[in-house]
Amino acid sequence: MSKKQRIWSILVFALILIALLIGIILTGGGGAEEESIQEVLKDAVLHEHAKVSLFGIKDVNPGLISAISVTGIMLVFGLICRLFIIPRFKMIPGKFQLCLESMVGIFDGLAKTNSPHRNGFLGAYIFTAGVYIFIGTMFEMFGFQAITIHGTPVSLPAPLADINGAIMLGCLSYTFILVGGVTSNGFKGLLKTLKDFSLPLSMSFRLFGALLSGALVTELVYYYSVLSYVLPVVVGVLFTVLHAVIQAYVLTMLTSMFYGEVTEKHPKKVKEKNNKAQNAEVME
Repeated sequence: MSKKQRIWSILVFALILIALLIGIILTGGGGAEEESIQEVLKDAVLHEHAKVSLFGIKDVNPGLISAISVTGIMLVFGLICRLFIIPRFKMIPGKFQLCLESMVGIFDGLAKTNSPHRNGFLGAYIFTAGVYIFIGTMFEMFGFQAITIHGTPVSLPAPLADINGAIMLGCLSYTFILVGGVTSNGFKGLLKTLKDFSLPLSMSFRLFGALLSGALVTELVYYYSVLSYVLPVVVGVLFTVLHAVIQAYVLTMLTSMFYGEVTEKHPKKVKEKNNKAQNAEVME
């Protein structure tokens, strides 16, 4: 970069800062006048005043609308890939094919590593759960709007920022582990899974707490006009991307690890019989 280009870059950056400072001074440093910060954060968690009508049938949290939207996007994308893209795969993959194969390979490798003895359906489940968490978390970055029952617009949050969605995914993962344990080891697998009775709660609240913390910090930054320039963009993108990647990895890792534990078989009887046979041969 030449000396003139550096000078122009510094001038442009200084002008942007001056414009932001002028905007802050003109808008004032006070917060929102309609509701307090406590009400803003409470509504972000419970959605008591931001209900959305579900096809005129029932008033629901906006998180349910987000969940339906994300599920629909995933189903349509999966159908398009299966019908039009996968049949055209080549021996020498292109960029999109390489991206899909890499994603599938990551989750398939995770399943085989943590459950080498039974991983057929495990890879498919953790792939679906991980993609749902990632896409659902990134969904809130697009700022899709919905109209509440009071006629005010509201941005659709991440599906798992609603406690109901987080609990449902945690319970679904626990049920998947339970079914795998029963299928592989019968009653012993059932007992192994039931020993970790707190697993669905820990999974649910880990997801909910992590995603909600980012939403609350963003709401807090947006609430004060002094902080509502440039900073919300950085905070929102940073929290959203990090939570999308980290939480998708954490849940899929925990699910595959616990699934591998409850489905693992220990052939103790076979070992005991072999030992008895060897001892008998030695005695003879």
